[in-house]
Amino acid sequence: MTQQLGKFIVIEGLEGAGKSSAINLVKNIISQHTGQDPVCTREPGGTPLAEKMRDLVKIADESDPLCDEAECLLFYAARAQLITNVIKPAMSAGQWVLGDRHNLSSLAYQGGGRGLMPLVKAISDATLKGFKPDLTLYLDIDPTLGLQRASARGALDRIEQQHIAFFERARATFLEFAAQDDSIIVIDASQNIEKVHQDIVKQLTNVWAVERIN
Repeated sequence: MTQQLGKFIVIEGLEGAGKSSAINLVKNIISQHTGQDPVCTREPGGTPLAEKMRDLVKIADESDPLCDEAECLLFYAARAQLITNVIKPAMSAGQWVLGDRHNLSSLAYQGGGRGLMPLVKAISDATLKGFKPDLTLYLDIDPTLGLQRASARGALDRIEQQHIAFFERARATFLEFAAQDDSIIVIDASQNIEKVHQDIVKQLTNVWAVERIN
């Protein structure tokens, strides 16, 4: 009997959108739905080598500023490592994978925010070869509110310190791609956490109900 492939679910959103609490919620929902805990990943990172790349893009070095193109390449190098060594093997073994960010973040941040969309799409096509999540939950929030929430958590990293216009461009790109792809569900993250979680539960329940029918 052929092993059924696991699913790949991703949580996306700007800084301060509440991804961490959403991930914990979705992890519990997947565990109840499948009877096993999902493999949890984060991007950039998720493998020993990819975690080193995460440090390179997150930590500012004033003596050697990371240029936008190098940032983009590092994100995709880390993603390729994660997909090859963690995500695909887990799915092939029938395990579900829950990701904290994936390719949509690069399209939004490096493509929209940095203005490198042609480069991002070219690298995406070359490295991913059509691989994508089965479902993405995009937590949508106004950048000003999101950054206020992020600042309340503590010091901001190199990317979180970008100008507000960067995040406005990223948000517009997130929403643009969501409007074109039925596998991306938009959740209003400006609501209180209880309402956000209610919406997530409702959306996942609807998606899996349709899957059972089909």
